[in-house]
Amino acid sequence: MAANKAPKFGFFLAIFCILVLLVSSEVKPKVDNLCEKASQTWSGGCKITSHCDNQCKTWEHAEHGACHVRNSKHMCFCYFNCKK
Repeated sequence: MAANKAPKFGFFLAIFCILVLLVSSEVKPKVDNLCEKASQTWSGGCKITSHCDNQCKTWEHAEHGACHVRNSKHMCFCYFNCKK
């Protein structure tokens, strides 16, 4: 009986793997279209990314924002759609 289940399991496993590959190739990260720019409205060091993200979205109409260290400074960077 175990021998009869092995081919079915292998078949379904192969179908599952193919579906995962097809779906993952269709989903492309949005990062390809984003351009990074230092925030024009942030002052001081940037330690909490969620605050930077909120300010970039609200004040600068960016897709999102994040804190990064550049030249030993904690800075807020906003990410905009490059195609605009």
